[in-house]
Order: sequence, then C-alpha cells, then structure tokens
Amino acid sequence: MNFYVDNETEYEFPFDTDELVKQVCSKVLERENCPFENIAVNVLITDNEGIKGYNSEFRNIDKETDVLSFPNLEFDEPGDYYIPEGEEADYMDPETGDIVLGDIILSKDRILSQAEEYGHSIKREFAFLVAHSMLHLSGYDHMTEEEAAVMEQRQREALDELGITRD
Repeated sequence: MNFYVDNETEYEFPFDTDELVKQVCSKVLERENCPFENIAVNVLITDNEGIKGYNSEFRNIDKETDVLSFPNLEFDEPGDYYIPEGEEADYMDPETGDIVLGDIILSKDRILSQAEEYGHSIKREFAFLVAHSMLHLSGYDHMTEEEAAVMEQRQREALDELGITRD
C-alpha cells in the first residue's frame, strides 16, 4: 500500500504525518475488507485558503472546509471495491500498478482549530479526518442521518482500534 502525503504548508505537526496516514488508511481498509493489496491514496495538507480554492473549483462551494475526498472508484454499495473486468487500467497508476482509491485534501488550519474546539489532540483530529475521508473513498457518505451514523461508528471503531481517542 502506498500513501503519498504532501504538506504544502510550513507547519510541522507534532507527529509523523506519513506514518499516521499509513496507520489510519490501512486500518480503515482492513476493517472494510478491501481486496486489493496494491493501493494508492494521495493526501494533500493545505491551509484554509487552499482548501477553499479546491472546494470552489471542484464542488462549486466557495468556502473553507476541513477535508475533501475525491474517490476514484465508483461504488454500488459502501465497501464494495468491485472493478468491472477489463476496466482495471482505468483505476490504476500505470507506473506502479497500484489501484488509486482517490485523493484526500486536509486543511491544516481546520485541524488545529477543531482540535482545540473539540478538546482533543491535533493527532486525534488529523486521524479522524483521514478516517472520515477514507470511508468516503470506500463508498460511504453521510447525506442522511442513517448514513452519518454508520460513518461515525466506523470512524470511531477504526480509531479506537489504533488507540487514537478523544483523550
């Protein structure tokens, strides 16, 4: 599994972002029984201005947010990583052969402010947003209360298994 992390801000997190991304993404994929061994996920850490630009460009929403998820696979059901036969190349990085699940964009500014607002560590907020986004890359959404409850439970369970709690 390959997780590419690019921090375009000058902020240095008080933990190894590459390692935390790898741990959280791997845990979510393990819990979702992802059948692929060769996976790639791209993670970009930007600031509020940067994420506002991406949100405006790709979603026509001209405001900041904490995380954006851009899935590469289409899912009939959450966690169903089916790729139609003969279409594997459409989802593959030609250089590595990895299945590209998608892209995650995080706002460093929102990570810091939300950690303070919610009274937990920066590491926990970062990990929460990565887990949340990985579930989006795995076909989950939170458009209804029921969907939101499922995502929240899956996020919490993955982070609990990693020992990343709100404390």
